[in-house]
Amino acid sequence: MDLTPGETQRLVQRTAREFAERVVMPLAAGIDANESIPDAVLRGLGDLGLMAVNVAPELGGAGAGAVAFALAVQEIARACASTAVTMSVTNMVGEAIAHFGAADQAARYCGELARGDRGLGCFALSEPDAGSDPGAMTTSARREGAEWVLEGAKQWISGGSAARVFIVWARTAPPETGTRGISCFLVDGDAPGLRVGRREDKMGLRGSSTVPLEFAGCRVPASAMLGAENEGFKIAMMALDGGRIGIASQAIGIARAALEESVRYANDRRAFGVAIGQHQAIKWKLADMNTRVDAAHLLSMRAAWLKEARRPFSREAAIAKLFASESAVAACNDAVQIHGGYGYTRDFAAERHLRDARATTIYEGTSEIQRIVIARSELARLTTAGR
Repeated sequence: MDLTPGETQRLVQRTAREFAERVVMPLAAGIDANESIPDAVLRGLGDLGLMAVNVAPELGGAGAGAVAFALAVQEIARACASTAVTMSVTNMVGEAIAHFGAADQAARYCGELARGDRGLGCFALSEPDAGSDPGAMTTSARREGAEWVLEGAKQWISGGSAARVFIVWARTAPPETGTRGISCFLVDGDAPGLRVGRREDKMGLRGSSTVPLEFAGCRVPASAMLGAENEGFKIAMMALDGGRIGIASQAIGIARAALEESVRYANDRRAFGVAIGQHQAIKWKLADMNTRVDAAHLLSMRAAWLKEARRPFSREAAIAKLFASESAVAACNDAVQIHGGYGYTRDFAAERHLRDARATTIYEGTSEIQRIVIARSELARLTTAGR
């Protein structure tokens, strides 16, 4: 395993970094305050191929691979976490459609998502009473002639107020079938019977909308099914594995921004006659932050490398997401402490980073769910090895 980025990966990383520093970073505080990402930013991401990094060129993507995607998300998140999660989810949706969709589905949606100029891709799995337990899903889809009719509600849908297409999971078999009775559908953002609810008033990631969805007799053609009937749960789990690499990368970018700003502040701020960075208490915080960022980066690169090599990576993605997200919260908390009272004000970015980082331990599977995935994999491995 060689985790040194190749030429294409370095190019994507450099492209993302330059765009992040030139365009996104100066707007980040405003994106948070105004709760909106400018259309020009989304178009810019599309123009650079960053909305479909791991989608094949013939479908409008960059075809640069999972490692390049992870590196690009880190760079954008370092500038603005709201923009990074918007980019990450749209990439995830485009990848899922490209991988599981029929040729006409991929041709219809992937190019538009890649351009970033006609709406975003959204992932509609969670429900008000079915988050970590998708088997408890109650949203249903019934067949009526050449159409499916969706009824129910979804919750916590990132980017839902600007969606081009939703990947929606719905029950197509009786509730007792659990996850074996779930199918997957592609629903246009303007589909009749679909209502997008009020934006959640969130602690962080305020530039990215999070909304509930209501399906009331929402009709979609039979051709809108993604994959096979009653096999949608497999699509969700495979998509979430890749999505966890994206959220790990987002967390790393946030933590790296917090570290860099803390180093600058520690060099500038003086107390007891010297820069505060000369005090051991601050040095140790910076050392811990640096260690966490580097370790999280290596874990995310391992998971992305395995995905790109088409090898199993569920366990590694869960490890990367768990460690990176919890490390980001710890690092951002230290950043606020290093900044002292200033860190608690909006004059400095430290408080925004802490607010943004907190969500990474929750979405794409909570830290508790990641621990279940990791432990289950380890128990299975040890059981098999003992035979």
